[in-house]
Amino acid sequence: MKIHFQQALRALILLAFCGLIFQLHHAGDITKYINPKYVRLSQSASILFLFLFFIQITRIWTFNRENVVHEHHQGQDCCHHDVDTCSHHHDHGDTPFTVKKLLSYSIILFPLLTGFFLPAKTLDASIAEKKGGLAILGNQKQEVSSSTGSDESDFDLEDYSFEEELDEAGELEHDLSVNEEVEEISNEEFEQLKKDLSSASAIKMDDKVFSLYYEEISKDIDKFIGREIEFQGFIYKEDGLASNQLVISRFLITHCVADASMIGFLSEVEEAPDLYDNMWVKVSGVIDKAAYNGTEMPMIKIKEWKEIEEPFIPYLYPLTIKIL
Repeated sequence: MKIHFQQALRALILLAFCGLIFQLHHAGDITKYINPKYVRLSQSASILFLFLFFIQITRIWTFNRENVVHEHHQGQDCCHHDVDTCSHHHDHGDTPFTVKKLLSYSIILFPLLTGFFLPAKTLDASIAEKKGGLAILGNQKQEVSSSTGSDESDFDLEDYSFEEELDEAGELEHDLSVNEEVEEISNEEFEQLKKDLSSASAIKMDDKVFSLYYEEISKDIDKFIGREIEFQGFIYKEDGLASNQLVISRFLITHCVADASMIGFLSEVEEAPDLYDNMWVKVSGVIDKAAYNGTEMPMIKIKEWKEIEEPFIPYLYPLTIKIL
């Protein structure tokens, strides 16, 4: 019997990926990497890795050294070898380690090492700055305005809605380990949420409706000027803002953290110099309008604020609208 080290290493890698995904689910950290919509898909991937691990185990040992003939290409001989060599240079897991092979294994092992030994880091003010900061919020306003400013356009306003970006991804429903339920809503319910926004005496932007309400307010700021608003987010300060100004932000994740986009409100508060980046706050105030680099955007004049703990799930996710 011969033990093949590289085949054993591959089996260990498969088991490690299975364990990493399981650990992320067990700890509830999976939603810090992907939209909850895809949790079941990642669970399926974990099961698949486990299945492949059991298959790979059978390749770790061989009990004879007989020549093996592989037939490919409509029955023609592909290679004749004594386990370790192959005329077509196939790698059966027993060839010596080379720089190229070591590099390949390193690329595969890197996410495992970082996943197991580095804690899940929440996107914060430093990432907001790298993504463009307040300029991104201005660009979002311009994109929404361009979708509504032309009478000749046949586009429906909802074509630009954050809430519909996931429609093509399917409708997976599940319960998260942190007891947060991902729900689908009908188009009628979606329209009702917008009506509630228009009629509410005070706008309360919880995580479920944050992206929808943010879009609606940015789309027609004048309609909401003077309205009371309440929401929470982390503080982001940017060079060039007045001493009493800051941005209260959230990250919206459509699929995974790689496509995260910052949304939030420019805000004014007297205590701004005492507040700091990445501080989570819950605020209430009044909606006003400001300009940044020639672009109008909503601004919140904060009346009350308090520091809060960072939520276990700090990100926002678009609403999922049932197609049927």
